[in-house]
Amino acid sequence: MTESKSLQNVQDQIEEKSQLIRKLKQAISTVVVGQSALIERLLVGLLANGHVLVEGVPGLAKTTLVKSLSEAIDTGFSRIQFTPDMLPSDILGTEIYQPQSGEFTIKKGPIFSNIVLADEINRAPSKVQSALLEAMQERQVTIGGECFPLEQPFLVMATQNPIEQEGTYPLPEAQVDRFMLKLKVSYPTKEEEKEIMKRMALGKPEEIKPVVTPKEILEARALLKDIHLEDRLAGYIVDLIVATRDPSAYGLDLGRYIQFGASPRATIFLNQGARALAFLNGRPYVTPQDVKSIALDVLRHRILLSYEAEAEDIETDTIIHQLLDQIEVP
Repeated sequence: MTESKSLQNVQDQIEEKSQLIRKLKQAISTVVVGQSALIERLLVGLLANGHVLVEGVPGLAKTTLVKSLSEAIDTGFSRIQFTPDMLPSDILGTEIYQPQSGEFTIKKGPIFSNIVLADEINRAPSKVQSALLEAMQERQVTIGGECFPLEQPFLVMATQNPIEQEGTYPLPEAQVDRFMLKLKVSYPTKEEEKEIMKRMALGKPEEIKPVVTPKEILEARALLKDIHLEDRLAGYIVDLIVATRDPSAYGLDLGRYIQFGASPRATIFLNQGARALAFLNGRPYVTPQDVKSIALDVLRHRILLSYEAEAEDIETDTIIHQLLDQIEVP
């Protein structure tokens, strides 16, 4: 009886908090036309305490989206434009000498915010990209030997242009693996583009009023651990990840296309992402469809393809679709 009440209590809490997150999604949609999948995945990253890497051409409302998210939560927002001449201190901050007092003071950089847009992250050299590693993983920044914790919630959304490669630096594997999700953003539909044109003709975009507080986001995030994940479904998640490392063990002829499979971090993020999707749908339990829905975004940047795959124009998404189609669902 106690367990039943406990389950009912979790259900009630999830219904209450998921309604707030849906209000957040609705508020963002009043400014951003379309891009519903991107909005949902950004909320998944926020709930699961992960970061998001977005690949898409300029002009697809990525900046507008992440700024609208911060406004709807009434929290801090900063935009960092990455350039080849950038230094780590331009992101993290630095020590400044004060001649009057003879002491050093800390000037914090733009990373000290809740929602951070790292625009065109692959335009900065690797030492600058690596400066984000500690902040993204440890949620803290070290300046002059002193550690400064970052305020929660903390989310980095990084963008990169898939077309223009001149003057860009490939992201280090350790950096890419820190991102929970990698999303590919496409052009809007004809109807959506017509709506964008109408809205922009009016000039001033609609203002977003805060609908959720940072405290409520953290409370919603804390509920993810109470969402039920069956042991068989946990085994399915592990099977998907292990199959990227040893496809032949699952009867898949994909080994020649995969140089390196996904790391254990993929298992963690796939679990958290599936729970976040269940939460967004107001459910206290994870379904196989939750896992399959988020798997593509969790895995596409964690599978390193072989030269043979590149020679045959086989993409990572194709490999993942084969895994999802052929590995048995519990």
